[in-house]
This record gives sequence, C-alpha cells and structure tokens, in this order.
Amino acid sequence: MTPTGTAGTADSIDSVTLEVLRNQLESVAEEMGQTLIRGAYSPNIKERRDCSTALFDAAGRMIAQAEHIPVHLGAMPAAVDAVREHDPKPGDVFLLNDPFTGGTHLPDVTMVSPIAPGRGGPEDEPGDGEIVGYAVSRAHHADVGGMTPGSMPAGAQEIYQEGLRLPPTRIVDGGDLREDVRSLVLANVRNPDERRADLRAQQAANERAEERLADLFDEHGRETVLSGFDAVIDYSRERIAEEIATLPDGVYEATDVLEGDGVTDADIEIAVRVTVDGETIDVDFAGTAAQVAGNLNAPLAVATSAVYFVVRCITDPEIPPNHGCYEPVRVRAPEGTLLNPNPPAAVVGGNVETSQRVTDVVFTALAGAAPDRVPAQGQGTMNNLTIGARDGSFTYYETIGGGFGARADRDGMDGVQVGMTNTLNTPVESLETEYPLRVDRYALRDGSGGRGRHRGGLGLERTVTVEEPATVSLLTERRRHAPKGVAGGENGATGENLLDGEPAPAKTTVDVDAGTTVTVRTPGGGGHGDPDDRGNGGADD
Repeated sequence: MTPTGTAGTADSIDSVTLEVLRNQLESVAEEMGQTLIRGAYSPNIKERRDCSTALFDAAGRMIAQAEHIPVHLGAMPAAVDAVREHDPKPGDVFLLNDPFTGGTHLPDVTMVSPIAPGRGGPEDEPGDGEIVGYAVSRAHHADVGGMTPGSMPAGAQEIYQEGLRLPPTRIVDGGDLREDVRSLVLANVRNPDERRADLRAQQAANERAEERLADLFDEHGRETVLSGFDAVIDYSRERIAEEIATLPDGVYEATDVLEGDGVTDADIEIAVRVTVDGETIDVDFAGTAAQVAGNLNAPLAVATSAVYFVVRCITDPEIPPNHGCYEPVRVRAPEGTLLNPNPPAAVVGGNVETSQRVTDVVFTALAGAAPDRVPAQGQGTMNNLTIGARDGSFTYYETIGGGFGARADRDGMDGVQVGMTNTLNTPVESLETEYPLRVDRYALRDGSGGRGRHRGGLGLERTVTVEEPATVSLLTERRRHAPKGVAGGENGATGENLLDGEPAPAKTTVDVDAGTTVTVRTPGGGGHGDPDDRGNGGADD
C-alpha cells in the first residue's frame, strides 16, 4: 500500500495540512464519543452523556479529545501510563477503574485499546502491527458494586466499600474476549446486563478510533499522520506558553474549604500556592489538609485535571486541547494529603466534589493574575443524587446543575453544570420511563443568583418521589458556605437537601420507603460587581 501523502517531521508539516489533520484527529475523538453514547444502554451514558473519549499517541500523550467531561479528560493520561506498564499488544483491550492506578473513582470505568491500524493485513505498510497510539473511553457506570446501590456511598471510609476495584486488566487479549474476566466483573455489580451493554459500547467506541485512524493513514500516509501527532502537540504547547506569558509573574495564594467528609462535618481546608514564571505555571497544594476518613480524598490525577481545566479557562479557548496544553503546568501535592491520598482511602466523592473545590481555589488564586478572566464562584458542587433499589433491580445516578458565576461582562448562566462536569440532565420522560421514580418539580430557584452589576446564575430545584423502597445517597457541597461574589458582587444562595420536606445532610446515605420525596435545591452563582451599577450597563433581571 503506497501512502498518498508524504513523509515528514513535525517541522515539515505546512500550516494547512496541520489544520486539516488537527480537525480530523479531533473528529476521531468526537466520533468515538458518539459511538459510545449511541451504543450505551444506561440513561447515565446515553442521556446524561457522563462519558469521555480521547486519542493518544504511542508515548501516552493525548493527541485529541472530545468535548466531554473535564475531570475525566485531564486525568486520562494517568490511565494510559498505567496500561503502558503492562506490555500492551495490538488487539488487546484493558479495563481499569482503580484510582490509585490510573483511575479517578470506581464508577468511572476506563477502557484503553492499543491502536495498530492494518495489523495482519496482506497489504500492510512497513511498520504495520506496531502500536501507534491508544483509544481511550471513560464512562460513569451506574453501579460497580460496593456497600450501596449506585456505588456512591456517603459514609464510605475505605475504597473497598465503594465497589469493585480494577487495576489495568486485559479484558480482550490479542483480539479474543476474556470471558472469565468479563464474568468476574459482572458478578460483582448490580444490573449486570446494563453493565455488559455499556462495556460493549465502550469497546465499539475504541474500535471506531482504530478504523478512523486507518482511514487517515490511507488518506495522508502513515508518516505524515504520525508527524502530525507531534505537530499538533507542539502547536498547542507554543500557544499555551504564549498565553501564560501574558500573565504577570508572581506568587498567588488562596484557600477554601469542603463542608465535611461524610464522617464528620468539620471544614476541610484546601490551600494552593500558584507561581507564574514566564511561560510556566507551578501549582503547589502544600498546606492542604491531610487525607480524611471519609470519601472526599482525591487522587493527584483528579487535582491535576482540575488545575488543567482552570488554566484552559483563563487562556484562549481556541487552543486545541491536547498534551501540549499540559506541559507548561506543574502540579504538586504532598503524599498522604487530601489531594494525594494513600490507599485504601475512600475517594468516590473526591472525583465529584473535591475536584470542584480545587477548581474554585485555583480560580481564586489566579484572579490576582487575571481578574478580568476569572468569574465569580459558581455552584461549586455536582449535587450527586443516587437512588437504587435495595434488591439491585435499578440504580439511578445524576448530577444536578446550578448557578454559574457572573462574569465581568455578563450574567452567570442559569441551571447549568459547572466546573469539572459537563453532562446533560436526564430528561424527565426518560427518568420516569426507566425507573420507578416520579419528578414532581423541576424549576429554576428564583433569586438564588448573587446580586451584582452582573447577576450570578440561578440554581435549580428538583423533587423526585421514590415509588419503591430504595437507598438514597447524597454527596453535595455549598450547603454552608455560599459561592462567593467578586468585585463587590453578592454571594449566591447556598443549596439545600430535603427528605419528605425535612432538611437532610449534605452527605448522607439512607434507606427510604415507597412514597418518599427527595428534593435537591442547588446553589446559585456569585454576582460580579457592585449591584448599584446594574442599571449602568448590567444585564436585565
């Protein structure tokens, strides 16, 4: 097979070819995501789209990602690094979710497939059969075992209580499904038929990446495409370095707190020291609390992902997101602390809640360097709601949107996912069809956005009636400490949880009877600027 393009190095690829390849590689990642979403069975993936896909090169560098979940994507390189230590071969597929070996939290199941286009074909080019990259899909499975339905127990104190823990494990070996491995996984989860279908959808997504990359090899030539990997990374690195260089050099510090860990209600401090030096940013979390007894511990990969997200937010959003964006950023946290815990620490809430607070605190620190680029605080929580039948017949999981912080030039958005999550909601029709649940109210919370020259976004209120005996788990934040306004703007409203109309803790797991109502009122975003200036260029209420 003769390449239609020409071989070359990253430096020899002209700007037009680079832009074509960049868009095509990003399209591969997006098509992976569409394949996963269309093929999934659980509403959590097919409706909420709580999943992410990306393409990596043979060295484990991210080449392109779909526009999915920030906390998934920024932490994916750790998963690929973990798989590469297990001697992957063409035709293999690895499964993992262990937060201490490349994962984030146990419900996020990651599938990593080596890519070797054309392996074994009669017309293979020289070098075919060699791994040229990795296809990666990460999806939040509605249950992976553990002490409660949905695998999000508020009171977990060790990771063994949170579900089945998988280090990098071959589920496909040289093209052959390992039925023993799949059976082991499915024997340890609730709703195994749903899990089986979702795993098949992830595998199909990864297979699509290999097919599409083979098409690009045919179109441009193998060496041109591989050189393009280097070129897109170099381009993003140069662009992000230029953006960082526009920030004033200096040291910027901030602290914030989490509202208890599910075991105690005591505030847990996160401290950050951000050093901007030329074209680099160093982020040090020394001074952050020690790892906690509850489940808000976050693996370092999760904290790193949150930092990457903030850096991307304060720089040009048109810069292609890939490994090059990460290279000028260094993230550190002492071992044994909240943001770099030692096993067997519980971590399920760290991925969803602690990541949000890391985002807040790093934004606050960098406001000193880029005040016009940093919004007021958004809701700062994912408002995790899990409802599952005690007999394992169904598990429903959702993160609920809230207020986005006001910006220097406009109001915050109402009722949206904020920070490290980027999911949709579960449509009421789908929720009521799939589960024994009834949605009684779903509305914006009037007046919950902080006043300011620009108003903070409004939170949401969602009330669900549970129609069968079930276990309810809530993992939420910003129930005591309101999202802060900036530049004179007022704070957003705090959130609130209710069971049958009575206040419920921010973090709780409780068995309920049929007919119980669960209400989640989510926080509003902080305001930006003096409220008295609202009539002078501010948006209308």
